[in-house]
Amino acid sequence: MASEPRTLVVVAHPQLTDSRINAALAGTAASVDGVTVHELYAAYPDGRIDVAHDQRLLLQHDRVVLQFPFFWYSSPPLLKQWLDEVFEYGFAYGTGGTALHGKTLRVVTSAGGPRDSYRPDGFNRFPIPDLLRPFDATAELTGMRYEEPFLVYGVRTVGDAALADHQRTYRTLLETGALPAASRISPAGAKEPSLAA
Repeated sequence: MASEPRTLVVVAHPQLTDSRINAALAGTAASVDGVTVHELYAAYPDGRIDVAHDQRLLLQHDRVVLQFPFFWYSSPPLLKQWLDEVFEYGFAYGTGGTALHGKTLRVVTSAGGPRDSYRPDGFNRFPIPDLLRPFDATAELTGMRYEEPFLVYGVRTVGDAALADHQRTYRTLLETGALPAASRISPAGAKEPSLAA
């Protein structure tokens, strides 16, 4: 009998304790069986990443979730550094670089702006899934399967009930490996998750 898939949630928030949304989601993740939460800014306050340690973490898990606030249309800098250093040639890609083949990669991100600001006629012009394409490309290069992102919008105005909904959705995602139907994005990216604030 095969064991249950194990999930590594890599949290990259420079002020996690001050973040209502990401702190709540990280707490939810930590309470799910089979999930390991790795907080990059807590583990590496000096920015010196233990590459060997984190590569071992990746090898011990089947699913990888990158959780972060959406900063300047991307991730916080330490996550980019982590990907640059940990997903190195010979480990994640290139000659002999097959360590991540068959694993899944998913982004969970939160944005301050409302959903309708991330569309062609909106303030930010592009849907967040389009802006996350570098993560999709990373998954492709490393032999991982990129899974639909879980997006939380309007984080400055999320009420308690909406936050609880987001936490339930995240728990379901981590327990089953799939987004609930109500939170899925259409293939064209036209419909964003309905639970988003």
